[in-house]
Amino acid sequence: MDLLLVEDDADYADTLRSELTALDHRVVVAPTGPAALVEIERDRFDAVILDRMLPHLDGASVVRRLRDNGHRLPVLMLSALGQSDQKIDGLESGADDYVVKPTPAAELDARIKALVRARGWIDDGAETLRAGDITISPGQFRAWRDGRPLDLAKLEFKLLTELARHAGSFLTRAMLIERVWGYDFEPATNIVDAQVRMLRRKLTADGADDPIVTKRGIGYMLRV
Repeated sequence: MDLLLVEDDADYADTLRSELTALDHRVVVAPTGPAALVEIERDRFDAVILDRMLPHLDGASVVRRLRDNGHRLPVLMLSALGQSDQKIDGLESGADDYVVKPTPAAELDARIKALVRARGWIDDGAETLRAGDITISPGQFRAWRDGRPLDLAKLEFKLLTELARHAGSFLTRAMLIERVWGYDFEPATNIVDAQVRMLRRKLTADGADDPIVTKRGIGYMLRV
């Protein structure tokens, strides 16, 4: 899995990164709360291991900001503070689990995997969709094109996800209406065409090529 380790103790962070890497994880380290927020916006992670006591912005504040911004990313809070009220504060801030240092990497690995399973995500990044230069994380409701985050509305995200799941194949309007909107009938308005137009604008905002192919009378396809 892709993990973000937020830890200001450089020696401890290096040790834990090495141990988690040996357990087949990719680990990015952020030394402060603000640095963690930046990493989460520009990269894709399956989960976060977050120190409770951090400079500039503590772990509880980091989690609150993530939740306020709509991020559902699993967060395991790791701290030397082990009293009951401290654990409660960490969990009430939005963390999914709370463990006290030092905790063996193997236990952290098991806890992270449990959190990911509980969210309905698939281990080892299998739930990440890629089609050409487009990457989608359905669990995080986030998407990128050539590494650039895409600011998509809910229907735009659902449409792009469905096209990516079947990249290289055409999906008819009827298929998209059923899978994206959940209708078992075709509405009178051209809702699919209108949504595709809005999605195209965002995918090509930086002058990139249009990755959506239209086949008249058939439907739409996302290029592989």
